[in-house]
Formats: sequence, C-alpha cells, structure tokens
Amino acid sequence: MEAPRDAELKKELDAALHARKDLGEEYESALVDSFLEKVEKRLDSTIDRQMRRHLAEQQMIVARGARNPASGVDSWGERFGFGVVSLILAIPLSAIGVVNADLPGLFVTWFGIVGVNAVHAARGTGLLSALRRGRKSEWSD
Repeated sequence: MEAPRDAELKKELDAALHARKDLGEEYESALVDSFLEKVEKRLDSTIDRQMRRHLAEQQMIVARGARNPASGVDSWGERFGFGVVSLILAIPLSAIGVVNADLPGLFVTWFGIVGVNAVHAARGTGLLSALRRGRKSEWSD
C-alpha cells in the first residue's frame, strides 16, 4: 500500500506528464522545474520533521539524566578499555611495522597508536565536541 504522500506525488507527476502532452515540448523544462520544486519541498519537509524528531529524542535523553551521546563525555572504564585494547593491538602492529620498514616502520606504527589514543582522550575533554560545534555553525550560515 502506498503512503498518501507518495500517492499525492505520483498524481503530481502524472499531471505534469499530461500537461507536457497538452502543451508540447517547449514547456517541458518549466514543467520539470515545477515538479522538481515540489519534490524538493517534500524532501525538505521530511528532513525537517526527522531532524525535529531526532532533537526531541536527544532532549528526552538529556532530560532523563542520561548522558548526551553527542557530548563526547565517556566513562573511565571506556577510556581504560580503549587504552588496554590499543596496547594489545600495538604488539602485532609493531611487529608488522618492523618487518616491513625496520625502525621507521616502528616509529610510524607508534605514532599512529599515540595519535589514535590522543584523539580518543581529546573526546573525553570536550575538545572535539567544541570543534564539531564550530564546524556545524559554519555550515548552518
């Protein structure tokens, strides 16, 4: 079963196609533009509705006292676990780096491990969240 909005859009398309037959090809671009404008408005309203629903869900999570998943704040256990896993993975990664590129390979491997851990630690301080908020405000202008 089609959704009522999809049926409505299908009717609009049929009307545009019939109008093209009646008016001829010289009005084709105007008819296509008009139909695409209606589709764009439909998409905008759908996206707007989904964003409002998502924001309302996030507000409910915050209101109930749970941490905001977008805040970047994580628990000590999560940070500890990430550190332990990265150290465990460092052993085979170091071996692979040394076998393939000797000492420079080892340095590159550990630079990557330290970099990943630094980014993860920055998540906990809120630094990355602040950077994300700054980028989002640039995009919304």
